[in-house]
Amino acid sequence: MIEMSLVGVRVELPTNQPIVLLREADGERFLPIWIGGVEAQAIAFALQGMSTPRPLTHDLFKEVLVALGVGVRRVVIVELREGTFYADLVLERDDKEIVVSARPSDAIALAVRIGTPIFAVEDVLDEAAILITDDEEEAEVEKFREFLDEVRPEDFEG
Repeated sequence: MIEMSLVGVRVELPTNQPIVLLREADGERFLPIWIGGVEAQAIAFALQGMSTPRPLTHDLFKEVLVALGVGVRRVVIVELREGTFYADLVLERDDKEIVVSARPSDAIALAVRIGTPIFAVEDVLDEAAILITDDEEEAEVEKFREFLDEVRPEDFEG
């Protein structure tokens, strides 16, 4: 498993498809994962520290886990099959690990709220990771920052 850091989330043009971008914590590979608009909004709001009048699903799930005394140890992007990414939530209760399959977008949205580390298995990175040069990386990270500064709930409707 390779630890990943969350670069951000943005809408890819011209398709208007949201993506979340992860980067190897101690490496140079990036992992772009195409996600849904609702999940992109949930991740962007958490990254911005925004709160909503009513809890989003990921906020509710976090609160349920806390109330039940269940911790989230890590999120792992475990597989890429036929263009679809798969993730596991590794939960802990009473010193016992419980693995629950999840969509990467939901797992990442939860991880951002809890501060849980995100990992990817080597096979997924070997298959789907991209390399971005230093100049490209700086421009790409700046695009993510601009998106986070300008994102509005209406951007994800429809």
